[in-house]
Amino acid sequence: MTTTSARGARKGFTLAHARREFWKHPSPWMIGSTLVAALAARIAVGDWQITDAIVPVVMLALFPFFEWIVHVFVLHWRPKRLGPFTIDPLLAREHRAHHSDPRSVPLIFIPWKSLATWVLPVTVAVGFLAFPRLGMGLTYLVCIGTIGLAYEWMHYLIHSDYKPRTSLYRAVWRNHRNHHFKNEHYWFTVTSSGTADRVLGTYPDPITVENSPTVKNLYAQNPVGVAAG
Repeated sequence: MTTTSARGARKGFTLAHARREFWKHPSPWMIGSTLVAALAARIAVGDWQITDAIVPVVMLALFPFFEWIVHVFVLHWRPKRLGPFTIDPLLAREHRAHHSDPRSVPLIFIPWKSLATWVLPVTVAVGFLAFPRLGMGLTYLVCIGTIGLAYEWMHYLIHSDYKPRTSLYRAVWRNHRNHHFKNEHYWFTVTSSGTADRVLGTYPDPITVENSPTVKNLYAQNPVGVAAG
């Protein structure tokens, strides 16, 4: 049983509660369905080679940097005028709304419209067209589906009322909450802490960083540092 405090946080919120809430939203189902289809196709195709073992290793090593790049240059994109048009993708709009209200559960997840119209189609196209073997491409799709589902789960869990119980998760939890509640110009990784941020110079000691007045209003941010896009 959970109870709600005066500030809106639910006490006694467990992983079981989190799992039930997680699967109420479309993006986990969309990514999960893609993963299941890719896994079934991979098993059916066979043709297992050593490169199939290399793919997940490379992807796990590169994912923190991919996550950082998407967060900085796509999610923190500022609207830009091009003649009479404004370039302002849905992912960026939704992410600004997410910063404005980090406790809004629907805003935590990748927008289903973005997944349906281009994110998943482009991902599948890469799997089929960018690899020398179909089996290798399907291995990539299984890996990216697994990573994508893990990303959605971790991001949701951090913003839920579930409290860290291990040192590893506590570090990841603190890293992302610093980004949302202290300063939006730092701490861009979500599923790890001190990886790509440390390499790319966005992992300062929180004690040395001032609280940002625009952490919940990305429209108002000045083009300071890498987060300006």
